[in-house]
Amino acid sequence: MEKKESLDSSLKEIVSVCKRRGFVYPGSEIYGGLSNTFDYGPYGVELLQNLKQLWWKYFVHLREDVVGLDSSILLNPKVWEASGHVSNFNDPLIDCKNCKTRIRADKFLEDQKGEGFANGLTLEKMNLVIKENNFACPSCGQRGTFTEARDFNLMFKTSHGASAEDALDIYLRPETAQGIFLNFKNVVSTTRRKIPFGIAQIGKSFRNEIMARQFVFRTREFEQMEMEFFCEPGTQKEWFKHWVDYCMNWLTTQVGIKKENLRVREHEKEELSFYSEGTSDIEFKYNFGWGELWGIASRTDYDLNQHQKFSGEDLKYQDQVNNKKYVPFVVEPALGVNRLFLAVVADAYEEEKLPDGETRTVLRFSPKIAPVKAAVFPLMKKDGLPEKSREIFADLAKLGNIEYDDGGAIGKRYRRQDEIGTPYCITVDYDTLKDNTVTVRERDSMSQERIPVSGLRTWLFERL
Repeated sequence: MEKKESLDSSLKEIVSVCKRRGFVYPGSEIYGGLSNTFDYGPYGVELLQNLKQLWWKYFVHLREDVVGLDSSILLNPKVWEASGHVSNFNDPLIDCKNCKTRIRADKFLEDQKGEGFANGLTLEKMNLVIKENNFACPSCGQRGTFTEARDFNLMFKTSHGASAEDALDIYLRPETAQGIFLNFKNVVSTTRRKIPFGIAQIGKSFRNEIMARQFVFRTREFEQMEMEFFCEPGTQKEWFKHWVDYCMNWLTTQVGIKKENLRVREHEKEELSFYSEGTSDIEFKYNFGWGELWGIASRTDYDLNQHQKFSGEDLKYQDQVNNKKYVPFVVEPALGVNRLFLAVVADAYEEEKLPDGETRTVLRFSPKIAPVKAAVFPLMKKDGLPEKSREIFADLAKLGNIEYDDGGAIGKRYRRQDEIGTPYCITVDYDTLKDNTVTVRERDSMSQERIPVSGLRTWLFERL
């Protein structure tokens, strides 16, 4: 029986505003829910789409050396044998014999001994540490009740076929990378791309995590923004540094995450995946501590060589300029969309004490990623103000997601938009009917200014 993860107290405010304002709902809620599943509400899906579109713009459209792909979630099972996922994609699992709680052993040890303690530990060493310390089960509190640590494969298995008798056992993909490697030869021949170049993809992946936890940080169903950048052997270190710097710059200058909440951590040798010659994580300071946001790995030529071996296809690249043939090396920046979502919400969240003694909750999103770009309010629901407001709303809607709100006192409407993270609120009042100007209130400073309606769209466009 899986232990239902208790919510980290430091995340409660984030989870509360996400539910209250329509960012994230518990999955299957009316049926009592399903552990570790979430649905993204009207504002959550807008934030996700903005993040994905911003990533695609800067990692595909604004670069001559990257193209896009959307590969299948279901792949021939031999793919996962070749990639090493069937034999190597494991986490260490222990069970409490008393309450049957299942626990990921390495994360449990790090909770007890500190961050990074379990890096490079074998199953035997983990068992020894657990026995020597006589740790208590985090669920029932009993000591000395843990089973021996064992490997647990994270692949989700399903069946492919019209009948049970003929069905083929296949897996939901645990990463989007392999679909890119399978199409390397297709992309080279159809787009005539020359190395160095990258293939980018946004898509769902699935991992049967032992201990999914911390809201949307670690889930069994998640989305990735991933790229495989193919380069000539010997140049990978230069490209590795390029992508670490490029990714960090994108997070700070485009997404708007505060620099003090980000850091780059290089993996120790014992941490490295079996295919990696070097990996750096861009980590974010979440409410529960530093956690991986973006992994940049130098995957060498491992994947293409494995797929050559298992498929029999020649996946070497023909360099016509230098008249040589080789298997490219690969640098992979892989970013979890859901983790980025949580990072930008946590980074933007603030409870601000106002001069009048009240506290307002505000999400200080960059206008580029804010789920609602502006909100239009009629001061009153009479005297032609709603009609004028609808006219302004229709014009501004060409800029993006604009809201129209006429419910409740104007102050309450401001507070609601603050919690959604809307950068600008536009109030149509009686002066608007006289001089065709509106009051624009800026979210962060709460300052207000009068703007002519004729120039409002240009004014807003420049700030978005």
